[in-house]
Amino acid sequence: MAQVRVIGDEGEQLGVMDIRDAIRAAREKGLDLVEVAATADPPVCRIIDFGKFQYEAKKKANEAKKKQVTITVKEVKFRPGTDDHDYSYRMKHAREWLEEGDKVKATIWFRGREMTHRELGARILERLEKDLIDVGEVEARPRMEGNQMFIILGPKKHKGTAKPEQHAAATSNKPVPKVESSKPEQPVVASSQPEPQVESNKPVDAN
Repeated sequence: MAQVRVIGDEGEQLGVMDIRDAIRAAREKGLDLVEVAATADPPVCRIIDFGKFQYEAKKKANEAKKKQVTITVKEVKFRPGTDDHDYSYRMKHAREWLEEGDKVKATIWFRGREMTHRELGARILERLEKDLIDVGEVEARPRMEGNQMFIILGPKKHKGTAKPEQHAAATSNKPVPKVESSKPEQPVVASSQPEPQVESNKPVDAN
């Protein structure tokens, strides 16, 4: 007859027992015999309330899921000739995303001869950085990738250190940043903490 190592409902070691005796001991307490280590020699079983065990495991998994933090990268697109109205509209969306904890990828799309005027795109991105200085910080400086120039902004870790107006005044004479032509690495989005693995144990039945 198969034997198992048995752990009592209060965590005490009951030793190695025949599986029928272990099941009988669990039933005498109105509980279940659950296998918790099938690969051990002999297998380890525990006397527990299986319904309560499942409920607590599910509850812990749900609590862990609520604590997960998911950061996404959202994109806002501009053209070298984007007017003030369209710029303000897109800038407000970028602000909202940063305030919600998301990252923002601001992209300038160039067509045809527009590629010879990359400085126009650099100015838009520099303006965006100034306007969002109170809620975001630069994680990747302006770079070119094909016919696109982009910058990546992340939520500001320490808010309230500067206002857009103050930053603009302090950097009014700042030259247009040089554009790097190398291809950027893809931003890594921080993932949430992994959920704990909970074994879907089943009560042991005697054959």
